[in-house]
Amino acid sequence: MSLLRVGAFVKCLNRRRLLERYPVGVSFGDLCQICVSARKCAVRRISETPVRLQRRNVSFVLPKKEDAKKRVLEQSQLLDVLKARIQQLQSDIVLDVQHAKVQFVKAPSHGKGVPSGRVPRSPPHEKTDIPQSGQTVPKGTSKSQTSRWMEKLSQEEKNKLKRQQHIQQKRQKTVRNKPTETPKGTISGLMPSGTTHKTISTAVKKDRSQQTKLPDKIRAAVSSPVTAAAAAGPASAARKVSNQKRKDSKRVVTEDEQAAIESQERANELAEVEELQKRLNLRVRDCTSSSNPEHLQDGSEAVACGDIQLSICSYLEACVFAGDVDRAHRFLLSQHRAMSRRKLLNTGVYNIMMRVWAKKGTLNNIGRIFILLEEAGLKPNVGSYAAALECMGRNPNCSPKVISRCLTQMKDDGVSVDELFSQSVFRQDERDMLLRAIRIVKPDYQPSLNLDMNQGSSVLVQDFYTQRENHIYPKLDFAQEELQERFKRQLSVEQACTVTIDSVETSKPVTGKMERIRRLLAEQRTQWQKVLLQALRDSKLILANTNTKGYRLNLYPYLCLLEDGEYVDIMIQSVSNLPPSGESLRILARDLGQRVFTKYSVRQKHQNQSVEKLGNIYSMYTDLLAKDTKVYDVLPREHWCKLEMEHSSGPTLRGGEISWPYIVTLELGTYLVDMMVKNLKINSDILNPAFERKLIPILYHMYTFRSMKQIGFIKPHPILTQMQQEAMETKLTFDSYVMPMVCPPVPWTHFKFGAYLLTPTKLMRTVDGANQHELLLEKSQNLHPVFDSLNQLGNCAWRINKSLLDIIISIFNDRGSDKLDIPPPLSEAPKIPHFDPQNPNCTASQKAQMKREVINAKKKCSEMHSLRMDALYKLSIAHHMRDEIFWFPHNMDFRGRTYPCPPYFNHLGSDVTRAILMFAEGKPLGPKGLDWLKVHLVNLTGLKKRSSLQGRLEYANTIIDDILDSADEPLTGKKWWMNADEPWQALACCMEIANAARAPDPAKFISHYPVHQDGSCNGLQHYAALGRDVIGATSVNLMPCELPQDVYSGVAQQVEAFRARDAESGVMVAKALEGFISRKVVKQTVMTVVYGVTRYGGRLQIEKRLKEIDEFPKEYIWEASYYLVRQVFGALEEMFTGTREIQDWLTDSARLISKCGHTVEWVTPLGLPVIQPYHRTRNQMLRSTIQHINLRITHDTKERPDTVKQKNAFPPNFIHSLDSTHMMLTALHCSSAGLTFVSVHDCFWTHAITVDTMNKICREQFVALHSQPILQDLSNFLLQKYCSRLLTEAKNKKYQEYRRLLLLLAKVPQTGDFDLQQVKESTYFFS
Repeated sequence: MSLLRVGAFVKCLNRRRLLERYPVGVSFGDLCQICVSARKCAVRRISETPVRLQRRNVSFVLPKKEDAKKRVLEQSQLLDVLKARIQQLQSDIVLDVQHAKVQFVKAPSHGKGVPSGRVPRSPPHEKTDIPQSGQTVPKGTSKSQTSRWMEKLSQEEKNKLKRQQHIQQKRQKTVRNKPTETPKGTISGLMPSGTTHKTISTAVKKDRSQQTKLPDKIRAAVSSPVTAAAAAGPASAARKVSNQKRKDSKRVVTEDEQAAIESQERANELAEVEELQKRLNLRVRDCTSSSNPEHLQDGSEAVACGDIQLSICSYLEACVFAGDVDRAHRFLLSQHRAMSRRKLLNTGVYNIMMRVWAKKGTLNNIGRIFILLEEAGLKPNVGSYAAALECMGRNPNCSPKVISRCLTQMKDDGVSVDELFSQSVFRQDERDMLLRAIRIVKPDYQPSLNLDMNQGSSVLVQDFYTQRENHIYPKLDFAQEELQERFKRQLSVEQACTVTIDSVETSKPVTGKMERIRRLLAEQRTQWQKVLLQALRDSKLILANTNTKGYRLNLYPYLCLLEDGEYVDIMIQSVSNLPPSGESLRILARDLGQRVFTKYSVRQKHQNQSVEKLGNIYSMYTDLLAKDTKVYDVLPREHWCKLEMEHSSGPTLRGGEISWPYIVTLELGTYLVDMMVKNLKINSDILNPAFERKLIPILYHMYTFRSMKQIGFIKPHPILTQMQQEAMETKLTFDSYVMPMVCPPVPWTHFKFGAYLLTPTKLMRTVDGANQHELLLEKSQNLHPVFDSLNQLGNCAWRINKSLLDIIISIFNDRGSDKLDIPPPLSEAPKIPHFDPQNPNCTASQKAQMKREVINAKKKCSEMHSLRMDALYKLSIAHHMRDEIFWFPHNMDFRGRTYPCPPYFNHLGSDVTRAILMFAEGKPLGPKGLDWLKVHLVNLTGLKKRSSLQGRLEYANTIIDDILDSADEPLTGKKWWMNADEPWQALACCMEIANAARAPDPAKFISHYPVHQDGSCNGLQHYAALGRDVIGATSVNLMPCELPQDVYSGVAQQVEAFRARDAESGVMVAKALEGFISRKVVKQTVMTVVYGVTRYGGRLQIEKRLKEIDEFPKEYIWEASYYLVRQVFGALEEMFTGTREIQDWLTDSARLISKCGHTVEWVTPLGLPVIQPYHRTRNQMLRSTIQHINLRITHDTKERPDTVKQKNAFPPNFIHSLDSTHMMLTALHCSSAGLTFVSVHDCFWTHAITVDTMNKICREQFVALHSQPILQDLSNFLLQKYCSRLLTEAKNKKYQEYRRLLLLLAKVPQTGDFDLQQVKESTYFFS
């Protein structure tokens, strides 16, 4: 409703229209009391509108004469709406009174309510006591009317009770006379008469309530008895009973009696809901007063306007950084003046300008910002008072009284002086100025900064942090001075933001043609730089003078953050890295914008003077890592935090740099791409003088289709592509974060600080633009175990296996090898056939065939180029680091799974990259190390999966000659290693075994080779442990066995049994599959079923495997894949019954949660909060000169959750969060035991000598993890999160969904009899 309508409505409430509808004789007692109070509140709120709002338009109360008719019509419509609202409110009140069974007493003259449609109808002779419009009522009748109204309610209550008793008697009589009408065994026959089906559907089985471990208050809310059928499925049981009751009702009751039954059902149901609501709220109140209140809060409102606030903050910060303070100030005022935009601002937006004025020492301007804050209805926070006091500290003439008044006001707002120092993020000398101001009035004040020793509330890590007597924290094999020198090298790389390295293709001889093309390219790039530099300056002049509205965001500040030449270098680098097939405009623009932001972030840290402080603290931090210093009993995070606390003066290292919204990054990148397309040109005759000379663009903007969607594409001109290919340039330029670090990473101490020295890095990888994960991390206080495990993984030093790298590069520079996963050069690509669509000699079918051949050839060339460049990048980086020791900083995804930050070259890569990586620290093999190397080699071949460890060792000894031959003559000998599943890792292992076997004492041989221990279908292992499923546990090696159990072979055997049975029955597809069902055919589907693959996806996987079998009849592929996927799912359901129950429970829970309008959220056993960012797609249009880009945003929290994605993703994501927790626990305890440990998700790596120790720790932590009531804790969390505000209105559409959700979450799946302690004795759990 507009402000004009509200004002006019308030002024005219007592005027002619009101008198016409409600005569003077009608008092407020005739109306609903709630409505009257609501109306009074509305009038009071309007009358209490701040004076500044009334000043904006005082004349709105006096309507103009020419608008009289329109005004009268609007008032009439408004009063009609009000009348309807009165009736609605009265109806709600009567319902509440009924359901609560309130005792009615004599009331004063302002009686309550009007009967609603849900109250049983009055007898025909009774009339309503509310006069109709136009009727007159004598004065003084309100009291008698109230009395009659109360009498009528009492009489209706008595009549209702009599009808209910009569109906119950008739039903009892009917049941006695006709006992056979109720089928034997149905719930209806077991319940006492008069029990409604909804009462049955809300109960939980009594014996089930004894097994589950819900808190007492919630348990009491759902512990009423119910039969086994209801416990097995509350929703289905309710439907069955409801249908039975409907049949009985039709036989024994009339329509009026049925209405009375339904009324009674509603009353009983709502009474039960009120009880549930009361007890759940009690439980929530207890929880919010204890450990984790933040998880019960809904941050959707904060997320909803977070993008807008982030855009405003980033724009202001950019203006301030560029020195354009006036633009920033004008922009803030324009946002503040408009009420629609003011409500989107928060205190942090105003604080940006406060910091500016604080630096300048202008206290008057800060006072004006405080007034703006008050006008916006916002309270000053820690940052606001810190800026004000900093300004006072910079002003030598500031009166102590002013400072005292500020401190008093700060205290009144609930902010302490210590909080200024503990919660503020300082830049430059802000902290020193703040301290100076406070010491003017408190000369002896010292900031109280306590080191946070709260290591987390998880019982899984309490002993790890409290009992450290036997911990051994490993040192690096470097002197402190060398580590400090490495820090300086890494710092220079990150300050440059890019690094240029030699390509491995440099070994090819340089021809005259190559030299000429390289010279031409260099000349062209010089020319392009000049053109782009001038174009950028011209465009900035235009943007600076563009008269846009003050509140509109402008790209001009973002183009002033760096030197003009730096923008040009970024654009030239993008042209050099553009693939011949082109790149989508969105991806290219995102990369450009991200490179600008990275450089800007580095410049910010220089401007904030935090780089010098970082160097000082890192220099002291190396004391913990270096081998020539004393041994500490603290973790890297703890040591870094202690150093920061001891050297708190100056800027805060955990800087307050504001990240850019995805839309800003994309818009800036699109602007730069448009500039490149318009200005970069080349002569058409540069390669062929016979052509006509004219300037042509080197980049083309075109459109293509991807997944049935038209997208914009930027494609290089064929001339540019030809020049780049023929030049075969010897240099590659990468962003600095692509390269491994040459010094140990900065330990994670905060979700915004860690990993690289200067390059901004997220702790949690998210979809571009999603910020709900960051909000959860900000609320969480128990992330120390997560930080420590990431730091442990990142502190592992690596080196290159140079001998193996040289072999790989030689094959790469020759012709590659598809068998060995070395991509061939484009010269080996198929030639694209010439296709003339206008050729009259070709028929339509021939043209179509030729067109398909052209498309397939182009696709093949594009794929070969992508694979070739990927291998080139990895091998070039490895070659660049061949003589270095380096580190991989780690972060994680939203489920907690960890990943190295460098994207191309890391140990999570392919067989090639894993093979050329070795531990930098070497350890002697020890007595069993050589045996573990041999067992690991057999594992890499994939030949003896069903053999025992001793059997694998014996097999390795029988082929020792082949192993030594492979190591000595890998390319000219027997080439045994080439037939392994992982050939390059097998070759590296052969070399290590050969070196160790030929050593004088193999036990003393120093080995750098990492030995792997891989989980046996780890997802199913977690499911079997959750459900204590004996059969499932045996299938995935949780149970000790003499030989390893292969779940894939077991499923294949079960499917073969099904196939043989169907073949005997005459099923043709079963006959066609005879002899073709193998472990390989079903493995991928079995592996991914646990991670949520659907039958559709499983069918595609099996289809792909069947196509690889040449002998299988092609006409049966679709039918056979459809048949097999059903059999695989059926076999898994028989073998893993507990797994299916848990998976169904998780799926159903997520489905109901999302249908109620929430995204699924949970907390891992280590305290990491997880939320699924799957929402309904929202399209957002980014308008730019070159093209309008349609962004499909799936993470917008203002949109409803995507139910399908939420329910399908919850089981696999939950299991992923458990396997990441197990890995983190193993990493922490391996670190405290002095082991070198890294992981590739569920594959753990360590030295050969420490494999046994790692295996022991791995099993102990798995048992410790699953000894926790994981599913019960999940149930409790979800109940508190989603059922604490259960709807209590039966007519609400979501009511039944909430009730089903409550009962489902309370009914945790039952567990079996498997003893978890047996995992500690299982040899093949990880092997």
